Amino acid sequence: MLIFIDDSGDTGFKFDRGSTSHFIIAMVIFDDELEAQKTAVAIKELKREIGFGDNTEFRFFKTKDKYKIKFLKRINKFNFRVRCLVVDKSIIHSEQLQNNKNSFYSYFIKETLKNNNSTIIDAKIRLDGGGNRNFRKTFITYLRKELNSKDKKIMKNFKMVDSKRDVLIQMADMVAGSINRSCDNTKKDYKKYKKMIESKIEDEWNFK
Repeated sequence: MLIFIDDSGDTGFKFDRGSTSHFIIAMVIFDDELEAQKTAVAIKELKREIGFGDNTEFRFFKTKDKYKIKFLKRINKFNFRVRCLVVDKSIIHSEQLQNNKNSFYSYFIKETLKNNNSTIIDAKIRLDGGGNRNFRKTFITYLRKELNSKDKKIMKNFKMVDSKRDVLIQMADMVAGSINRSCDNTKKDYKKYKKMIESKIEDEWNFK
């Protein structure tokens, strides 16, 4: 099992200064690593077809609408499943989560992985992100402690990867962005993108 995770939105709570209303975590799950490889090849082929360079990323909020549609149609041909967490930040009252970006991020990544209804077992997990070395080490230790036990092992291994070099992390970004857009009904196309991948979403958890 191979899982690629990315988020959409920000961790801020200054809504009057532009902080996003929602924070989304999306997990793209492949139960077959060969299928993941095939999907990656298809995404790279799409890049060439539309004239993207190898280092040009598919990023939902930076990609033209016509390319978003092409991307989502292309990945829809492959076998993967999506689990996501939707956080309406207006209901978060914890000072720790409001004031500490790392705590906010770590907590909700853990929650998304942990509450999986036994659908994630012994997975190789890949997450977009850098962060400083101390944070990465602390974060991975935290996840291993929270997710694995003698009776149950959710995480086999975990790596933070550079999205520029990993098109499946870019895929997770496009999925997360599509779900985030569906939370903003001020946009005319707010239902459009999520609808294209809806059949792949096995669980959408609205955090309460």
